[in-house]
Amino acid sequence: MITFQNVSVQFPGASGRAVDQFSLEVPTGQTTVFLGSSGCGKTTLIRCVNRMVQPTSGMVLIDDEDVSDRPPIQLRRSIGYVLQDAGLLPHRTVGFNIGTVLRLNGVSKAEAEKRARDTAAQVGLTEEQLARYPHELSGGQQQRAGVARALASDPNILLMDEPFGAVDPIVRRELQELMLELQERLHKTVILVTHDVREAFTLGDNVVLLQEGAHIAQQGPPEDIATKPANDFVRSFIGIDDSTYRVMTVNGQDVVVDQFGAVIGPLERS
Repeated sequence: MITFQNVSVQFPGASGRAVDQFSLEVPTGQTTVFLGSSGCGKTTLIRCVNRMVQPTSGMVLIDDEDVSDRPPIQLRRSIGYVLQDAGLLPHRTVGFNIGTVLRLNGVSKAEAEKRARDTAAQVGLTEEQLARYPHELSGGQQQRAGVARALASDPNILLMDEPFGAVDPIVRRELQELMLELQERLHKTVILVTHDVREAFTLGDNVVLLQEGAHIAQQGPPEDIATKPANDFVRSFIGIDDSTYRVMTVNGQDVVVDQFGAVIGPLERS
């Protein structure tokens, strides 16, 4: 279990706290989504877990052990981390990239290569693709490699920072489906950061909607937030503030548009 206890973060020169007195228990074996706009502190929070950011005050615990008591490098190698742009080493093959953490943890070259192949297969990459360099893969394939690298050492915890934000909508949906399939089998403790409501509700067992300073606006299962929004901020963020939408006819079809006239989708009538 990951526990945040009164965590605050204030960066040098900043007028306010990026994170202000944040407390949360993250359930083991489930996907918890930190949902919110840019600058609300969600990425800062997950970086406190692997000590890429040191809290100004408060603690982050993993199984009741303060992460600040663990050497940072050792801690980071025990936690899977997926970045928005995959973060692959451009001068190394995809297979080498996937096996990097294994080699750093002292696994033999032959064993690291085998485990890299096995993990790559789980995310839909072929052995032929493992021999390529990152720039020879599509954006979606690079993200699959990033997920494989994070999973190759079989960590209990997986941190995902806007992991699918840089790919097109079709590929994004494919990657979301991949994550659902993997999590159904692996049951990792996942914290995923996103600003996309649909992604949060698709992937999250628990969703934590954050306001500025990482103040929790509402938390709970997606269905509870969708059907029982706690306040006007939540209603507006998840897009059920009826005052912002209207119906108009486009090419003979009734569609829902937002306050800016952008088409949200067709009007579905029961």
